[in-house]
Amino acid sequence: MYIVLALLAFGILVMIHELGHFMLAKLNNVKVEEFAIGMGPQIFSIKGKETKYSLKILPIGGYVKMYGEEEDVSDPRAFMSKSPLQKISIVAAGAIMNYLLAVLLFSLISFNNGFTKPILSEIVPNSPAEKVGLMPGDTIKEINSHKVITWEDFTLHVMMSNGAEVNLKYERKGKVNSITLVPEKDIKENRFKVGIGATVVDNPSVGDSITHGFKQSISTINQAIFSLKTIFTGKAKLNDVGGPVTIIRVSGAAAKAGIWNLMWFTALLSVQLAVFNLLPFPALDGGWVFILLIELITRRKVSEKIIQTVNYIGMSLLLLLMLLVTIKDILFPIKL
Repeated sequence: MYIVLALLAFGILVMIHELGHFMLAKLNNVKVEEFAIGMGPQIFSIKGKETKYSLKILPIGGYVKMYGEEEDVSDPRAFMSKSPLQKISIVAAGAIMNYLLAVLLFSLISFNNGFTKPILSEIVPNSPAEKVGLMPGDTIKEINSHKVITWEDFTLHVMMSNGAEVNLKYERKGKVNSITLVPEKDIKENRFKVGIGATVVDNPSVGDSITHGFKQSISTINQAIFSLKTIFTGKAKLNDVGGPVTIIRVSGAAAKAGIWNLMWFTALLSVQLAVFNLLPFPALDGGWVFILLIELITRRKVSEKIIQTVNYIGMSLLLLLMLLVTIKDILFPIKL
């Protein structure tokens, strides 16, 4: 049952992403030949006026097949006949929809469960925070030069400090101050802390919940980019990286923990999907946007042969990466 809920949540992410491409294609008068959820063999399909709607057996992706997407067709409704800005809007719409979904989910969670703000409510006696003079009412603004938008921004960097000194900027009575402190490890919880408590908003209004939904989404984007940096710089551990198998396992565990936990994980995954898709890598939406920006700046079309070759290489590398990560998931599963 929990695996079914996990697959459903992942399917919603894919559907919302592809719906973004579909909607902007229609708005820009591009003919959509197929709207597919999933990959591999087809389970069933429905033929609309001009679009085929398909459900595939493997819940690991989806696609929107547009007329004239892979070849230059002399037709006003072909994708390639549109202006660079129109094509960019269509390509980027999937990631934007994933971001908006995350805002919606985070807003609903905030309204139902409340949320925390990076304003100190208490200081633990004899803690690193007390030793450097932090006081209730102080607002954390930065940690190690990273802006603190939500409480999670702060706790993430404290936990990843591994006990190394961290630099803080906090606001007190309108004045911003800078300090350094060394987190201490909580043996019981097996994580680093500085000994402070955040302000909890128990019964937020709809407006406050939506505002926090946007803040949480921006914060999650920053955290996703920070995580990508740790991977590309070689600082990430093998156990920090997961693929499709890990996603389903973690989603299943979140579903088992309750609907709000599953919703939270879905929102996180939605943001990560948006960030990953906009990376300027061939075969990803970001790769397309990069090519289209070149066309916009130079006012010259990039050769179709070059685009096809680059996308072929990019897709091959992505499939190889997915295979390697899946093998890693099976042989070295992340402990939940």
